[in-house]
Amino acid sequence: MIREYVELCKMYNCSAKVYPKMSRGLQNLGSPDLLVLFTDTVSHKMVKCALDNVKNLDIPIARSHKSSKSALKNILEKYLSNKTVCKDY
Repeated sequence: MIREYVELCKMYNCSAKVYPKMSRGLQNLGSPDLLVLFTDTVSHKMVKCALDNVKNLDIPIARSHKSSKSALKNILEKYLSNKTVCKDY
């Protein structure tokens, strides 16, 4: 599924970092255009860690209980409806 998320983001000219489980990399998210959280597949601790890392930054957050490829597609389409491309992060 990770590869499918990355490929879908590339179709929308967005780069993606995918964290399927808690890792140290999660503490260094950088400054993405959009943070997508699939809340059904990650722990509460992981969601809290991600939110804590971006709470003082002006980063939009999209939460989805479904972690399907079509859910990500809908999120990207909604977010990009006002933008032309995502910036690299």
